[in-house]
Amino acid sequence: MTIRISGLELHLREWTDDDLPVMVELFDDPDVAQWTPLASPFDLTAARNYLDQARVRRTEGHSIQLAIPTDGHTPLGEILLFPTGPNGRTPHGRDAELAYAVGAAHRRKGLASRAVRLMTTYAYEQLGMRRVTLRVDSDNIASVGVARATGFELTGDDRSTRNSSRPLLTWHHRSMAES
Repeated sequence: MTIRISGLELHLREWTDDDLPVMVELFDDPDVAQWTPLASPFDLTAARNYLDQARVRRTEGHSIQLAIPTDGHTPLGEILLFPTGPNGRTPHGRDAELAYAVGAAHRRKGLASRAVRLMTTYAYEQLGMRRVTLRVDSDNIASVGVARATGFELTGDDRSTRNSSRPLLTWHHRSMAES
């Protein structure tokens, strides 16, 4: 089943082979390298590997990785959803973790906030998730702003990830059913 999510002037969709050059343009960026686990430099080979892995993870239920276009065609970034459970990422988890990246030329236009809102709603309404999480490096001021602007609440849980030696701030968004 192909996933398309529209709203808030966005048309989230799955990546295609035609998007590989655009992925390079978006993700071969020092800020993306600093805040994400994406390969750096991010060239066509890295893009091909990334897309192939995204398709495998989607098929296995480990993630949903969607391009962020405003026109339904040209990606300006990406948003990811990973089902999680008590022991981390799992295809059958009832919670979800979101991650995202927006290309340098498209930042400061509210794309990340709108994509997070849209994917959070999708997680609750379509996937039946009970909680959605963001993990943000405390030095990533833009992503801290996105978390606050989209209704996420800072928790006391810190966690390091493979691309950061520093603890990441954990932000939770609870569904109306959990409130």
